[in-house]
Amino acid sequence: MSLQPVNFHPHPATSALVATTDDVWPVQEVLALFELPFNDLLYRAQQVHRTHFDATEVELATLLSIKTGGCPEDCAYCPQAARYDTGVTAQKILPLATVLEAARAAKAHGATRFCMGAAWREPKDRDLEHVEEMVREVKALGLETCATLGMLGEGQAEKLKDAGLDYYNHNLDTAPEFYSKIITTRDYQNRLDTLGRVRGAGIKVCCGGIVGMGESRLQRAGLIAQLANIDPYPESVPVNHLVQVEGTPLHGLEALDPFEFVRTIAVARITMPRARVRLSAGRRQMDDAVQALCFLAGANSIFYGDKLLTTGNPDVEADNVLMDKLGLHARAVQQGQNNAMVCEAATAMPAGEPAHAGPAA
Repeated sequence: MSLQPVNFHPHPATSALVATTDDVWPVQEVLALFELPFNDLLYRAQQVHRTHFDATEVELATLLSIKTGGCPEDCAYCPQAARYDTGVTAQKILPLATVLEAARAAKAHGATRFCMGAAWREPKDRDLEHVEEMVREVKALGLETCATLGMLGEGQAEKLKDAGLDYYNHNLDTAPEFYSKIITTRDYQNRLDTLGRVRGAGIKVCCGGIVGMGESRLQRAGLIAQLANIDPYPESVPVNHLVQVEGTPLHGLEALDPFEFVRTIAVARITMPRARVRLSAGRRQMDDAVQALCFLAGANSIFYGDKLLTTGNPDVEADNVLMDKLGLHARAVQQGQNNAMVCEAATAMPAGEPAHAGPAA
């Protein structure tokens, strides 16, 4: 299996704001996008977005923590790391019936993708068997399936593919030169190796990062460049705004300027024009106006539901109200012939109580 290397492509300062080739975005050119006047940046991002997507359509995804807490890693942002006192209690993997109950509720509330997350460094084969069963059963409900389970070893991605997994999430988190400030229990190449295994198995890649962890704008540009230079770039790009959790090393940092977060969304859209750019963690701390700017900047996917692993997320009703105000509608996925996924736009979403999305922190 061939792994896809991701490297920086240094480039001298230039007035050109396009990549030198179709598939390479040097960091300096990504930085030049970040430094455009705000309105110019959003205008360009919106043009790119409309070229490839219905600008009023938003994908709804739900994330369930199927195994919470007890992770041996030291990710400085994560309340699930066993070494931090955050109030998160380690729990065993959820029963299949609980997962299916959550998946049915998510679908009833309009979600089309269901992601299952586990706080593992890497899954053991016996754990993977449980996840494979979950994938098969959730997919049978007519939902797209995604999993985020940590690093994958040889042959594990193929097992998930055989079970029917559509997407695997494994974020780069940040730029390579800032990575050691956030995580020391694994290195950047470990992440790239897992992404290579996922792509080699024929599973679509969901890969993004977290902003607001104390990184510089240049380092945010470095993260986007890394993602955009993956060949091919990820089909889904979650952009997370750090949720500061007491007990983690990053608690107490100065918050990222909301306009900088919107800029990050816009630059992701321009550099990865066909990707689903997802508003992920941190939406609860954004007001409606900031979220509206993110949609204008090219975000076209959100995590939908009352919990995002162990931190809060806007509830279903609030999302419905906001989307109605903005004239947005949900992307729907229905089961078609020969088990193919047929996509169409839904004109409305049912309101109701938030779907269960894993144990509360």
